[in-house]
Amino acid sequence: MKAPKFARLFAQLPKLNQPQRQKVLAALHPAAGLDRVIALIGEIRSIGRRCPDCACERCYRHGQANDLQRYRCCSCGRTFNDLTGTPLARLRLKGKWLAYLEVVLDSRSVRSAAKLVGVHRNTAFRWRHRFLDRVKDDRPARLSGIVEADEMFLLESQKGARKLDRQPRKRGGRAALRGISHHLDCILVARDRSGQTIDAVTGRGALKAAQLVRHLLPKLDQQALLVTDANAAYAAFARAHGIAHQAVNLSAGERVRKGAEGAIHVQHVNAYHRRFKEWLARFHGVASHRLPNYLGWHWALDGGRVPSVEQLLRIAFGVINS
Repeated sequence: MKAPKFARLFAQLPKLNQPQRQKVLAALHPAAGLDRVIALIGEIRSIGRRCPDCACERCYRHGQANDLQRYRCCSCGRTFNDLTGTPLARLRLKGKWLAYLEVVLDSRSVRSAAKLVGVHRNTAFRWRHRFLDRVKDDRPARLSGIVEADEMFLLESQKGARKLDRQPRKRGGRAALRGISHHLDCILVARDRSGQTIDAVTGRGALKAAQLVRHLLPKLDQQALLVTDANAAYAAFARAHGIAHQAVNLSAGERVRKGAEGAIHVQHVNAYHRRFKEWLARFHGVASHRLPNYLGWHWALDGGRVPSVEQLLRIAFGVINS
């Protein structure tokens, strides 16, 4: 629209009655959402923009497509946009992304999110795991001081799988074997007294020292005091790597004891387990291979760590602020 025509149209807006104004706002809302998300994407990706093929930082503008600016690499000649090479590539309906991230912050179910945003439930599910793909990597670099570690177990689930490696069971069923077995997913959680937390799905069955080497050792400060329950895997891990270790004998009724470094207990990490399980229950079972995404989602929400959709979008692009 040319400027004079727009000026005449804009001058008529005060004459609109309330239903007409609401109709205009409803018509402009999707476009406003699209403009806002495009501006945010450009702002997030402007720092360190580089070719996803050869990593060259020299590029120039090369037209537009699908509401996004395209670029051509000066080195390899490949064209790309700010979504190329990210989990959000080729997702449509960008004008609804920020509204969808609002329901992610509210921990809505797939069907509830789809209804609120106005998309199909399959789209809502696909968006959930695209946006959470890099959220699970937003973790602290190190745990220091007194570090509590403990594992929790969830019934393994092959929800959504076309083929099962076991007999099917009803949703919410029980493991075929008693106690800790390969029918349970083991989730390791470690948390220091400042609230910094890491977690990992170590596999099925009991926790092993080799899994602690893989998931806990790279994050554990050498001067840290590791506090756990009496699981022998922690003691073997600590001895092998020269890590100070204190165990609390929960089975004997010991909950807290005094130590030179402070109170020795695993109550903080156990409280985190409880909050995660209570939060996860609203989804009525999740597939085991999706658990890392849900752990990342809960960590982002726990304690209000990610308060805005803008910050959540940044993390979805891999802009991690640990």
